[in-house]
Amino acid sequence: MSAEVISIPRAALHVQVAQRLRQLLVEGRIGPGAKLNERELSERLNVSRTPLREAIKMLAAEGLVELLPNRGAVAVSLTEEDVLHTFEVMAGLEAQAGELAAQRITEQELAEIQAMHFEMMAAYTRRDLSTYYTLNARIHSAISAAARNPVLTQVYQQVNARLQALRFRSNQDGEKWKNAMNEHEKMIEALAAHDGNAMRQVLLSHLRNKRDVVLEQLRAARGEKAAS
Repeated sequence: MSAEVISIPRAALHVQVAQRLRQLLVEGRIGPGAKLNERELSERLNVSRTPLREAIKMLAAEGLVELLPNRGAVAVSLTEEDVLHTFEVMAGLEAQAGELAAQRITEQELAEIQAMHFEMMAAYTRRDLSTYYTLNARIHSAISAAARNPVLTQVYQQVNARLQALRFRSNQDGEKWKNAMNEHEKMIEALAAHDGNAMRQVLLSHLRNKRDVVLEQLRAARGEKAAS
């Protein structure tokens, strides 16, 4: 008796390709400003160019990729001014979402976020940055969803997409990664206490600290480039 062959719908394929490509961009394996070479990526991801192109369009809509005339697709590269403006908006969005989530979160949602937090702590202990960041992003998204404001959630996702790669790299400094973990502990405490004001304050502080680390890294990279 032969096994039934199940074909993957084309729509599902380009979504899967987008997920894999997103990880390459976020983790810096495709650096800021780098051109997305379709032939190389097709071979690397073992897919044809059609779903790859559809995936690239998805990531362009998210803000991870720019489609430039005569250059094709390139990984987004934010200037210092871009970073300042984007984090300014992001801090307000996350603070608002956190405050609403603390007021509206259900016991089941809280339990799920706490479970992800414990998994994230384990990844931090192993120094597994890739798994840590995946769980970190899921926690922030779950907090946004718990706010129960679909407009806020949609805007949050759009703005956050521009910062994913920078937020990932901000944890590559050991001491700053430790500080981020401590801030996440405070978020869990504020959610469990349904303390909207405490949640707002810890998220504002969290985003300011992320912004400062990202700016420090951008300036250091710019200095290294100028010296070489």
